[in-house]
Amino acid sequence: MPDLDDKSRLRRFLDENVPRIDREMFSFLPEAEPLGLLYGPMRDYPLRGGKRFRSAMVLLACEALGGDRRLAFRTAAAFEMFQSFALVHDDIEDGSEMRRGKPCLHRMHGVPISINVGDALYAKVFEVLLGNRDLLGDQKALALISEMVVVARETLEGQAYDIGWAKDRTVPTVAAFMTMLRKKTGWYSGRGPCTAGAIIAGADGERRLAIGDFGEAIAVAFQIRDDLLNIQVSDQDARVAPRTTGGGYGKEWGGDIAEGKRTLMVIDLLNACGQAEQGKVLEVLDRDRTLNTPREIEWVISLMARYGSIARAQAVCEQKAREGLGHLARLPDSEAKETLREMAAFLVERAF
Repeated sequence: MPDLDDKSRLRRFLDENVPRIDREMFSFLPEAEPLGLLYGPMRDYPLRGGKRFRSAMVLLACEALGGDRRLAFRTAAAFEMFQSFALVHDDIEDGSEMRRGKPCLHRMHGVPISINVGDALYAKVFEVLLGNRDLLGDQKALALISEMVVVARETLEGQAYDIGWAKDRTVPTVAAFMTMLRKKTGWYSGRGPCTAGAIIAGADGERRLAIGDFGEAIAVAFQIRDDLLNIQVSDQDARVAPRTTGGGYGKEWGGDIAEGKRTLMVIDLLNACGQAEQGKVLEVLDRDRTLNTPREIEWVISLMARYGSIARAQAVCEQKAREGLGHLARLPDSEAKETLREMAAFLVERAF
């Protein structure tokens, strides 16, 4: 992903607020014993950086709805903690090799320790949110915990579909795939953070719905774009995230194909190609990832390009981004709203 211009609203916002989000998050991740077996690995993925766009969404949604962003940093940190938990478990479940340019946690520490680390990060999410009682009062703190419970349920349901399709060697419909994407990514990467910001701001009704709809659509667009990045270039260093927190794209090129993931491009390709090619593609997708060669992965990607699957996925990405901006337009004008608009454009690499 391209770097951000130093003069952009989003760049200035991230420079100002990400360090505070990180301070809040790491205040709940002590360098304590057992350090090597638990607290050190718990800090690993957050220390590798990332875009921090989920936590930024909490702050911006709160501000766009008339709230005080200073009251939202703790909740923003909780969503970053949830992201790290989800990545640790997702990497184990997918058998992934790389995360943000380094070996995945389970490749470094083994599966048992990494599962325990993921579980501990999940528990920390609710410890952080419980800390909102003194900051926001019992009613809002409880509402935020309730929202995170829904976020977790939707995310885990989506993950069940995602890993289940690969396990059972089935190919979902496009409609089923989009449902999975809304659950797995749309909630914890978009609707959840934006709704949390609305709760902190005290907004309800139409405005809370509008900001949630915006977040979900942009998160879905972002995930499709992320899947496209996985197959477009093999030079990981060419994918640069916002430099406030560093870190590049981070997953190995073609890893989604090696893992047998049913992405939008894969589903489109299997619907578009001939029976013989379909059988060969499924053979690559469904075998153990260690048996796939770079040439076979390149061949699948070349078929995606030839049959227009990549172009159609990009079109869906752009459509979801436009849909998100339509929801954003339902909110009153503000600096925070314009920053959210810029974030949407950045995340899908398009200036709408």
